[in-house]
Amino acid sequence: MTVSKLLLHIWLLSLIFGARPALADDDKDEPKGNMVMFVGMDISGSFKNRKYFDDSIKFAAHYLYAHLHGIGGLKVPGSLFVGPIGGATVDEAKTFFPIQTFQYKKIEEIEAELRKIFPMKITNKFTDFNAYFDQVATFIKNRKLMMKPTEIILFSDGIPDAPTPNGKTNYKMLNLKPLENLSRKMTVRVLYTSAVTGAAWQEEVPRKRVRVWTQDDQVMAQWHASDIFLKDQPFEKQERLFKWIKDNVDFPVREKRVN
Repeated sequence: MTVSKLLLHIWLLSLIFGARPALADDDKDEPKGNMVMFVGMDISGSFKNRKYFDDSIKFAAHYLYAHLHGIGGLKVPGSLFVGPIGGATVDEAKTFFPIQTFQYKKIEEIEAELRKIFPMKITNKFTDFNAYFDQVATFIKNRKLMMKPTEIILFSDGIPDAPTPNGKTNYKMLNLKPLENLSRKMTVRVLYTSAVTGAAWQEEVPRKRVRVWTQDDQVMAQWHASDIFLKDQPFEKQERLFKWIKDNVDFPVREKRVN
């Protein structure tokens, strides 16, 4: 049998038995429940006193429910931790609520739980992103979650409490080093920023392998627009919303080295 006939024979057998060529590593789907998700809520006055804080709580409830149940093709986290960003003092330890706090609740029950955890009457003095990243890194190590794909979702205006002599925020003081090399795919997403702040996170925050994605507050507020969230459809069939989330929130981010 000639080489060409042998190759043709192999190809025909692959069609018969349904064999498929191997996918590149970047194209393989993550095993269900393999993802680790941290959700941080900014309860500093700079964010809570803005009109988007209430909207962020409502979106977070829908977002968590969809991910926890894998609705609309959204990835299901195997581990989930929800807690505040910052505190009454610098480097204050935070309580991280586990996946079981939200796993068996309806959307409205998740929203109620979030409002209980992050009440309007309590406001943190400091937005301490670095302390939050340190605690996330500690959780990953202690829970033996290293090397798992990790998503860190921050609901915040993205402005750290880092005063400088010239009055401008120094985004280079944000320290993502504790997150480096903990996972083969570590992504930090900052939602509800201004356009200027979002650009600063993406272009100025030093990093090597950590991926950063931001979304402006005005864009985030569109998630419940009448042409995206269809009120006559049950949540499980909100295909426009799930596509909007994939395109604007869970957007796949490439690595970008920033010094």
